[in-house]
Amino acid sequence: MSEPSTHDPSTHDHRALDGLRILPVTGLGEFEPDSDVAAAITTAAPWLVDGDVLVVTSKIFSKTEGRMVDAPTDPDERDAFRRRLIDDETVRVVAKRNRTLITANRNGLVQAAAGVDGSNVRTDQIALLPVDPDASAARLRAALAARGLDVAVIVTDTMGRAWRTGQTDVAIGAAGVAVSHAYDGVDDAYGNTLIVTDIAVADEIAAAADLVKGKLDGVPVAVVRGWRPVDDGSSARDLVRDLDDDMFRLGVEEAIGQGRREAILTRRSVRAFADETVPEDVMNAAFGDALTAPAPHHTHPIRFLWLRDAQRRRALLDAMGDAWRTDLDRDEKSDESIAKRVARGQILYDAPELVIPVMTGEGMHTYSDARRNACETTMFTVAGGAAVSGLLVGLSVRGVGSCWVGSTIFAASTVRDVLDLPEQWQPLGAVAIGYPAAEPGLRAPAATDGLVIEL
Repeated sequence: MSEPSTHDPSTHDHRALDGLRILPVTGLGEFEPDSDVAAAITTAAPWLVDGDVLVVTSKIFSKTEGRMVDAPTDPDERDAFRRRLIDDETVRVVAKRNRTLITANRNGLVQAAAGVDGSNVRTDQIALLPVDPDASAARLRAALAARGLDVAVIVTDTMGRAWRTGQTDVAIGAAGVAVSHAYDGVDDAYGNTLIVTDIAVADEIAAAADLVKGKLDGVPVAVVRGWRPVDDGSSARDLVRDLDDDMFRLGVEEAIGQGRREAILTRRSVRAFADETVPEDVMNAAFGDALTAPAPHHTHPIRFLWLRDAQRRRALLDAMGDAWRTDLDRDEKSDESIAKRVARGQILYDAPELVIPVMTGEGMHTYSDARRNACETTMFTVAGGAAVSGLLVGLSVRGVGSCWVGSTIFAASTVRDVLDLPEQWQPLGAVAIGYPAAEPGLRAPAATDGLVIEL
């Protein structure tokens, strides 16, 4: 994508300082695949002069470049046929609501129905946009130059706009005119430096010309005179915002749907955190999400212990470290191995926030045999895992990173002693929480081969 024009307007001004005129080109006949567009325009408008901007409706090029498609005349069949054409012309669906479909086509143009249009054409035809509107503009400009005319050409189509009702004509093809005019870094009359001020000149010209072309008057071409176009080699494609920079690349329903589908993929283990606290309301919102997890017997057996007291946190982690060293020493591990394993718990010291999920056993049924009691414990533990997973996802969808660490499971008595918890409370690991030091991105879905077994 080429850079927009950045010339200094004080030295290279192309504004219409002497006034602007918009002139309709009337008397144009019907265009066919073998029509000579340049000849038709110069015949209908012998008054064209160098420096004019010729604004041409895209449908002229649809007709002359073989982009008219024969279609059924039966209304239902025509509608179904048009929808198939829309699918063929669509590269990306942006939004869909009832029968309205907003799409991006191969040129990046975002508009209703991929520009597939059944208006102002015969009832047995449907118009598709030109394959390359910038090339169409360039060819017409060259053909007019061969006739001795130095004019700019803008190819237009009608579109709606985000946040605004109604439609307007915009430039989908351009040749011989700077499609935008940047004022970045220029001071206004009050000494304010303009920032992010880039005027879409070609779109403004397209909209102005439509005031004399109209939609029902059979005037597909207009001339804008007095603009003094500057040719910087840019094209209408340069006005299409890159997808990565588009803050509104999806409709509301589509964005919500994508968010739902990708929510679980935002969760990944984050082990390096920014030096920034997580707001209390964000934490509580994630807790609220997590506590919607299913639980047996309509109970609430999960508690989240949010260790906000730094001294208490350190006391717990130090005690857990001592307990772990004792266990590893009993396993006859080397001092080097013990130090390496214990060091893995440093993340629990460093994370801005630390949460310990526990299963309280509240609501567990007691049976007369050990087998069912063990099953009851497993069932409640699974519910705890669902709540922990909900917490991790609830944090990640709010841009907060986390890492689940299983260490408290192996030091349950230590956790209960230091935090003065009831004997039946079972820690379910620990969750280190904080804003990621780097953007973690989405996880790729896991491979299912051998892990999903159909019976």
